[in-house]
Amino acid sequence: MTWSHWLVPPFPTSIFFVLGFLTLYQVSYSWLTTQLHEHQVKISDDFFKTWYGILYMLVFVFSLQSLVVGQSNSWAFMNFELIAVTFCAYFLNIRIPVYFLFPIVLVYMLFNGSFTYWQSWGHALTLMAFFWILNLIRVKLHDRQYTMLVYLVVTIPFGGLLWLWMKWKFALSWTTFGQEWLYLVVFEVLLYSYTAMLSRDSRTKSHLAQLASHDALTGILNYETYRNDVHVLFAESKKRQRSLAMIMFDIDHFKLVNDTYGHAAGDQVLRAIAKTVDQIARDHDPKIKFYRTGGEEFNLILPEYTLVECDPIAQQIFTTVDQLEIAIDPEQVVQVTISVGISIMNEDDQTSLDFYNRVDHNLYHSKRNGRHQITSS
Repeated sequence: MTWSHWLVPPFPTSIFFVLGFLTLYQVSYSWLTTQLHEHQVKISDDFFKTWYGILYMLVFVFSLQSLVVGQSNSWAFMNFELIAVTFCAYFLNIRIPVYFLFPIVLVYMLFNGSFTYWQSWGHALTLMAFFWILNLIRVKLHDRQYTMLVYLVVTIPFGGLLWLWMKWKFALSWTTFGQEWLYLVVFEVLLYSYTAMLSRDSRTKSHLAQLASHDALTGILNYETYRNDVHVLFAESKKRQRSLAMIMFDIDHFKLVNDTYGHAAGDQVLRAIAKTVDQIARDHDPKIKFYRTGGEEFNLILPEYTLVECDPIAQQIFTTVDQLEIAIDPEQVVQVTISVGISIMNEDDQTSLDFYNRVDHNLYHSKRNGRHQITSS
């Protein structure tokens, strides 16, 4: 797209190009992470973000440069390439050690035919320092009020210095140098504004997802999430012939707590028990999922656990809650007990509801036979 063919100046064209490049990354990254989560691929989001970001930017930079490599205007796409570097180093916070970054720069210089130019070596060293400093300010100063100012204080001078190396190498005029540097400044501001908008949108979506999947009172996973998870985990365990266990517990005589001390005290009891059990589950295994499935009823799903492996976790929860003293005011302490049911998925279970009903039956066996006990089968 050029001025002569479309009557659109190159600068607005470049803005739309940068926005398209950023949007394509965001869309493709979101789609791929969704696919990884849906297929339960065991790879951390941070690891995937790092390597996908590196690959995306390298393909982008080398593809652009291949259009002008060896030509007198091989500097034409440098602003786009610097935007890619900024995006990786600052916004994706991809921390590449110098010993890894240096070979990438050398390969790029060989690819671009600039290995023998002293200006290219100066440009390469400046670029590595730029990357390292962007990483540093991202980590150290990202949460400060003047974040954008610090970002511009780094990107503007480095941009000027990087373009100065190109001016010397290609004998560019001061007008061209100033124009390209100004374009880079505009792109850097645009990049910051656009990614800040995406970040706010992402945080909003994350907050809404948190509200939808978590219990408002206790902060743990809610019943709707339990329904979705148990169906998926049950089907997956059946398919792979792996064990699946569940612990269900109920607070004994919880209505009496509400009637005696008030509903606010009852809420404190629920929060305290949820926090305590959640910590126990996390300490044992991050794969254990903990839900509030009713007023005073809670469930833990334990993927790949046998009944024998469940017993010590259930016993620790049972004993810890027994010893828990919940201060509802400076002079009043409440102690409660729980009834527990445990079971594992078996071959006769046709649906997750069959599995749930057996655990529920064990819980009610504990409650009907005096409460404050554990029933497993």
